[in-house]
Amino acid sequence: MEQNEILAENPDPDSRIFGLTGGIGSGKTTVAKILENMGFSIYYSDARAKDLVNESAYLKSEIIKLLGEDAYNKDGLYNRKYVANIVFTNPGKLDVLNSIIHPAVKSDFKNWLQNREDKEIIFKETALLFELDLDKECHQSVLVTAEDNARSKRVMDRDGKTYREVLNIMNKQMPEKEKIKRADFVIYNNGTLEDLQNEVEKVKSEIMALQF
Repeated sequence: MEQNEILAENPDPDSRIFGLTGGIGSGKTTVAKILENMGFSIYYSDARAKDLVNESAYLKSEIIKLLGEDAYNKDGLYNRKYVANIVFTNPGKLDVLNSIIHPAVKSDFKNWLQNREDKEIIFKETALLFELDLDKECHQSVLVTAEDNARSKRVMDRDGKTYREVLNIMNKQMPEKEKIKRADFVIYNNGTLEDLQNEVEKVKSEIMALQF
């Protein structure tokens, strides 16, 4: 998408939207929190998607049509484990599920942005920025990446998954080399939290030096 097309779709022409992404265990959310502490506004796409599938009657209806009544628990809340078990082995249904949820998140982001006062630089956090070509809806992209061993250890420690389970998830995501090629800025998270903060500070300086 050309720059003028992005600007035409931008709900606020005064905003510069940076897509922020990273694979499982990369530290994407930690980077988002660091940027937020620096004073930037962050739209958490993945968190909002989790809210919207519970809040929107339309989304509930469409998801049940696609995946069945068990897509929601008896309490009416989205059954993430059930849905994940289906779409993890069925790319076609995953594509349809994303086509249902993405427009709702896009609309939610537009409303969120219009209600912000600090709009000059916005970070839009999303796990599937490149997989769903959502980088085309942003001016530029920031990738958080790390070595596979570091990522797998973080996920095993955090979620209690086995190495094989984490590896299966990683193998279904876009390769890191491909993401690095597509990203405008790359944050490497292979060391300590202090190292990561320094990496974020470096990228922040590069972004602030841009001519908008």
